[in-house]
Amino acid sequence: MENETNNEEELENKVTNSETGEHQDMVPKQDYDELDDRYKRILAEFENFKKRSGKEREGLYNSILSDVVEVILPVLDNLENAMKVETQDEEYKKGIELVLKQFQEVLVSKGVVEIKAVGETFDPELHEAVSSIQDENLGEKEIAQEYRKGYKIGNRVIRHSMVVVAN
Repeated sequence: MENETNNEEELENKVTNSETGEHQDMVPKQDYDELDDRYKRILAEFENFKKRSGKEREGLYNSILSDVVEVILPVLDNLENAMKVETQDEEYKKGIELVLKQFQEVLVSKGVVEIKAVGETFDPELHEAVSSIQDENLGEKEIAQEYRKGYKIGNRVIRHSMVVVAN
């Protein structure tokens, strides 16, 4: 008996679509608009969440990558210094050159870029001045020498260039 009462109530809440012959639930316009508005807000919140979490993930990745690169930069410095040393063994020198080139290619593939220094204008965001000189041939705050190369990923500086600034 209770089942019959429920069925009657369901039938009262349904209307027959004259074109298709299907039954459809009648939802008052106000309830439909509220549900539609709620759906749109939740969808917008979800899209914002996806964007925000993507940016956080990217920031975390760049942070970890820059920490790892910062630790291995002295190895790159030593390889570059090894290339400057004179040697009689050309095969040895070629081997060091290949390792250095491969190392630099890996860094570039990860978005690590060398900061330009010599001939550029001193920028405290990118360069660390360790000395200054007077040179009439160079402009004001122009970098005359680089002691240590600097690197960055995107806009984030991993290591500042150590430079000598003129005038």
